[in-house]
Formats: sequence, structure tokens, C-alpha cells
Amino acid sequence: MSTNDNKALSRRVYDEIFNGRNLGLIDELLREDFVEHEELPGLPAGREGMRYFTQSTLEGIPDLSVEIEDMIAEGDKVVARVRFTGTHEGEFMGFAATGNKIDFAAIDVLAWHDGKATDHWGVTDTAAMLTQVGAIDPVD
Repeated sequence: MSTNDNKALSRRVYDEIFNGRNLGLIDELLREDFVEHEELPGLPAGREGMRYFTQSTLEGIPDLSVEIEDMIAEGDKVVARVRFTGTHEGEFMGFAATGNKIDFAAIDVLAWHDGKATDHWGVTDTAAMLTQVGAIDPVD
């Protein structure tokens, strides 16, 4: 598949799975042996981990919106700089709802093969996210 095809598939992850709340698309877009390299404690392996993460994020931040700010592709990999925004209205990553607005960035790398994601690597601005959900004190 071309880099443009892979970019279009990556856009579907954000636009249709996260923003469209279509968790059923996970089975279509991620291989069964999908590997998550940005492991979080308690997250199941493979695409079940993606399903769990997405579902729990949407439960904790029901008005979640993910905006793609930049996307670059080369070969089988697509790099996206994205922004997550919403309101912390339910339990999120073990933290009780605060009603706080959240706004944090992430860099994701997805590898694609024959129209399905094989791997994900990511770096999330965890400090900003944890500050906004009240888990850590802001730095002055």
C-alpha cells in the first residue's frame, strides 16, 4: 500500500474510532497480533488493549475529540501529532471525575501492512494530562 493509503488508514483511527466512537472498527483496522509498544499498566495485550484503552477513555472523557495536527508517512509507518481535548466527567486511568477540561498532546507512530495496523508506538504528554485530571500538582 502507498504512504497515502497508510495515512488515510491512520486518519480513520482518529476520525472513526475515537471521534466517531466506532470501536467495532478496531477489528477491521488492527491485526489480531497487533503490538502496542506504549504499554500502560493493566492494559491487555494486542488489539484488545486498544479496545480497552479507547472504551475507558471515552467513558472518562465522553466528549473526547482528537485533532490531527500533523501527519507524516514514510514506507509502512505513519507519524501523527495529535491533540486530545474534552471534559473529565468519569473515571479515567483510575482517577475519579473532576469536571476539568483536558487538553494534551501525543505523538503516535502506526505501522501498516496490507491495510491493517501491526504496531503502535507513542509518546503522550502524561504530565499535562495528569495535572489536568488533578492527579499531580501543577508546576509553577
